[in-house]
Amino acid sequence: MKKISLVLVAAMLLFTGSILANDVKDNDPAKSLSAQITEILNNNDFSEEVIDESAQVRFTLNKQGEIVVMSVDTENVELESFVKARLNYRKVKVDNLEEGKLFTVFIRIAG
Repeated sequence: MKKISLVLVAAMLLFTGSILANDVKDNDPAKSLSAQITEILNNNDFSEEVIDESAQVRFTLNKQGEIVVMSVDTENVELESFVKARLNYRKVKVDNLEEGKLFTVFIRIAG
């Protein structure tokens, strides 16, 4: 009986070890898009008035994997035009592309 228990425990350890050793890729398109948008908007030279401003950007993706900005909710016109100019029809790499799905990203310009 002890040998059966020992073999069972050893098998469970091997099974658990192989599961934990596998790389689990995070295929969440929202996280990938967020990181790519951060990179696209990173290089900017805003005036002091725009620093610490924020906006909520609603967009979708077309067949070609391009961002199509639907709206930019902010009170700052300069920030709105900057975001639209930088993001609209910018190609992004996304796994499991769902054309037409609406995404919302919150952005804040830090100083």
